[in-house]
Amino acid sequence: MSELVIKSLKDLDGLRSAPDLDATQSKHLLDQLCVSMGDADWFTVGIMAPSSSLAIFVLREMESRFNWSAMNVVDKPAGEGPVFLKANQKTGDIHVRIEHGLGEGVLLSCQHNNEEKEADTLGPFPLDFFKIKD
Repeated sequence: MSELVIKSLKDLDGLRSAPDLDATQSKHLLDQLCVSMGDADWFTVGIMAPSSSLAIFVLREMESRFNWSAMNVVDKPAGEGPVFLKANQKTGDIHVRIEHGLGEGVLLSCQHNNEEKEADTLGPFPLDFFKIKD
């Protein structure tokens, strides 16, 4: 089986889990992502992770990278297990729920105040994709 080639954001479409990316691929995709984000008014984030603490940590890395205001955790499971985190930048709310059978990664949806413009969901990106590298 041949290795997956990721050169553009479109190459991530339809993947169940985020692929492993090297530093060059990550930089190239982050540059493309920043251009795509420039047209959005606000964002929603979906994070599929093995734990709620990791999902929230990844979201905090995104807030730091993009200089977003911190969002508030509204719902978080009491138990342990794989989770889906949904964060809505417009409301500032974060909801986390246990969900089995998902892949792993981050989905970012570029939202628009103009309802005639469709949201564009990008990813999945690896969980460490938004970490600010030294």
